[in-house]
Amino acid sequence: MSKYDLYAIGNALVDSEYKVSDAHLQAMGVAKRHMTLIDAERRARLLDAVKDLPTRNIGGGSAANTVVALAQLGGKGFYSCRVADDALGHYYRDDLATHGVHSNLSNGALAAGQTGCCMVMITPDAERSMSTFLGATSDLDALSLDESAIQRSKIYYMEGYLAASPSGLAAALKGRAIAKAAGVALSATLSDMSMINFCRPGLDKMVGEGLDYLFCNEEESQTWCGSQDLDVICQQMAKLARVVCLTRSAKGCIVLANGQRKEVEAVKVEALDTNGAGDMFAGAFLYAVTQGHSNTQAAWLANQAAAAVVSQYGNRLSADTCRALQARFLARALITNNKPQSGTTNSHI
Repeated sequence: MSKYDLYAIGNALVDSEYKVSDAHLQAMGVAKRHMTLIDAERRARLLDAVKDLPTRNIGGGSAANTVVALAQLGGKGFYSCRVADDALGHYYRDDLATHGVHSNLSNGALAAGQTGCCMVMITPDAERSMSTFLGATSDLDALSLDESAIQRSKIYYMEGYLAASPSGLAAALKGRAIAKAAGVALSATLSDMSMINFCRPGLDKMVGEGLDYLFCNEEESQTWCGSQDLDVICQQMAKLARVVCLTRSAKGCIVLANGQRKEVEAVKVEALDTNGAGDMFAGAFLYAVTQGHSNTQAAWLANQAAAAVVSQYGNRLSADTCRALQARFLARALITNNKPQSGTTNSHI
């Protein structure tokens, strides 16, 4: 019997969010809407440029956001990562525990050095632009894996950002092999267009001969396929996994599964901050399917959860919001009894 619904591996980062103008973003030389890796010197310059702006620390990292979302909705999760023995590292370890996520951090000493962090710049159009200092997480390796926990999980989830780290990628792939041998479902997220442009071979290895679940947004799928033709994209992406979720912001999402293409409507909200929306979508979707719900029902919940994230500042939802989402979802699932959701269209891929 499975102990965990989701076992995830990814970068451990503490997010710091700043509200900036487009002019300020340009003056700092930050690439809008993308994730850029930075070194300690560049981080120091950026910190100086935003020193007068209010900010707050939030536990982050793409896969961490996903497994925390699943746990907040009622699932059981485990996270493999690497942080340093510093104030941010202790904060990160305690943040996972507070959200009910088990991790390798409670099993041994933390690393030397600095914990990774991500400076998230939010412009008035709600777009997020990220400058990431990997710190200790750049040395994430297979020692962070818990083989027994992987084997006792329903789904193994890989963060696409690990494709940029040789040791992190090797760890993700070793975990993938352990999961596959144990009959655990395989899943991944493409994470960002920059990963596809510069780290495609690593992502290809994560996908391997195929996944059970794959998550990406529309721009990532366009970059992956080298096309903006939605029909072409759906045909190509459907070959990568048993279930592919393609998020399209205000247009909702497309679920590709069993030779079918199902479009699930988005929730209409005023977007304030898109940081963490895709991570939340994946966490909510995987929570629903691990509890026995259909892909369409899971996509409905995922859209609801992602909408809640973008309508606030910060990548995490409150416990009360998650409980309310879970209650609405379970009530709706009981009523619909696995029937197609309203607003959903079906077509052959």
